Amino acid sequence: MGEVREMLKSWLSCSWTYLCLIWFGMVLIMIYVLWSPLKLQESLTSGNLEQLHIFEWWYFRKYGTSFIEQVSVSHLRPLLGGVESSSTTGLFSSVNGEAEPRPSVSECKVWRNPLNLFRGAEYNRYTWVTGKEPLTYYDMNLSAQDHQTFFTGDTQQLRPEDAVMQKAWRERNPQARIRAAYQAIKINHECAAAYVLLAEEEATTITEAERLFKKALMLLIFVLCQSTAGKDINLLVYIKRRLAMCARKLGRIKEAVKMMRELMKEFPLLGMLNIHENLLEALLELQAYADVQAVLSKYDDISLPKSATICYTSALLKARAVSDKFSPEAASRRGLSTAEMNAVEAIHRAVEFNPHVPKYLLEMKSLILPPEHILKRGDSEAVAYAFFHLQHWKRAEGALNLLHCTWEGTFRIIPYPLEKGHLFYPYPGCTETADRELLPSFHEVSVYPKKELPFFILFTAGLCSFTAMLAMLTHQFPELMGIFAKAFFSTLFAPLGFFADKMESFMPSSFWHQLTRI
Repeated sequence: MGEVREMLKSWLSCSWTYLCLIWFGMVLIMIYVLWSPLKLQESLTSGNLEQLHIFEWWYFRKYGTSFIEQVSVSHLRPLLGGVESSSTTGLFSSVNGEAEPRPSVSECKVWRNPLNLFRGAEYNRYTWVTGKEPLTYYDMNLSAQDHQTFFTGDTQQLRPEDAVMQKAWRERNPQARIRAAYQAIKINHECAAAYVLLAEEEATTITEAERLFKKALMLLIFVLCQSTAGKDINLLVYIKRRLAMCARKLGRIKEAVKMMRELMKEFPLLGMLNIHENLLEALLELQAYADVQAVLSKYDDISLPKSATICYTSALLKARAVSDKFSPEAASRRGLSTAEMNAVEAIHRAVEFNPHVPKYLLEMKSLILPPEHILKRGDSEAVAYAFFHLQHWKRAEGALNLLHCTWEGTFRIIPYPLEKGHLFYPYPGCTETADRELLPSFHEVSVYPKKELPFFILFTAGLCSFTAMLAMLTHQFPELMGIFAKAFFSTLFAPLGFFADKMESFMPSSFWHQLTRI
């Protein structure tokens, strides 16, 4: 009996969905057919639209925005292919009121991932196990350009081994790159860049990569005693940073923190490398939250570019202070305290900057290996952040629960994120296109979460519109609508009449006589 009841429920739900679709289709067809002969455009008077006005007023009071505007912007404009003209720059304004044009695809700047993995020891191992390529050709091509610029960019003093290494970075085949690195070592046994390539791509373990980086560092220090070329300084910073990351991965976290601090102190002008993000992650692993706050106070400045690491780490620290005792039921009864309000505002700020991160932190979407380059505020940055920081959120008791209860509230604050932001500039519309180039094809790229209207709202709006239209047509053409109503209901009940006739032919006449007597 229970199975029959469940089947009946599922059949009713499916039939209701189909009936709604048929109903909407009939309304659209009738409007299209009767638009010209009935002169609907001339018949729209204020009295006929009274029900729509009542519904619009109720929706505005409840949700704080116009239903017609919401539907037009969110649903009709994309279907019609509408784009904003150049005269609408006033819509895209920053928080200080200055006009801010919407970024195009060419304006999306791609950044080097501060926590990118090692190709030989980590990316290649993933390929061996799964058979999938975690890096796209576009991502690896950007890395090749970075290496040529930083390590062999001084063309006026191009050494023979540098020419070989320039070719090595451009090679698409990993084995060809490794062979070119060995060729550069044959030309000059002190070619540190060649050992860097071997550490990145040939070494199959972090320990082996660390050994090759240390050898490259010793050779480079010897070269720097004789020369101070800019490319050698860049290579020195790169090697020291990778050595600190090796120490972090091998569990020598305090040593890694010391190396990162010394590197930031020795080369303060290389802030574009975002070494502080490596430092923040290592300090979080040590649970040195006071030191994390000290680093944030220096880099979470209004004049400095933001990142998901900075915004979400700040939110984590504030959430950690209240999350262990936070309860949604208690907060709804007594209201939020000052500390809880600060934590919620920090989460809203972080989600506004990058709305893709919470789904990874809450494990609503599966993680993949982070790419070597990221797009700030994009899905690639969210993957890179969550890959390394998910464990830190789990370690703070109740932090993920607080995030789960509050992160979606950000989208109520920002109804039109592509046009106007709350604390940051409008969300760039080019991120999805750039992320598809950075992330592998087997990964489903996240897009900005759109505000979806509840079905009840859409159904009520359609019902009011349909009722108003029927009332208007009946008032204008009563005879024609009467004929149409009779034809409609006769068509609607025709299957029932056919079914009744069939039943009469099968059943004996005495049976129907007994039914009439009952």
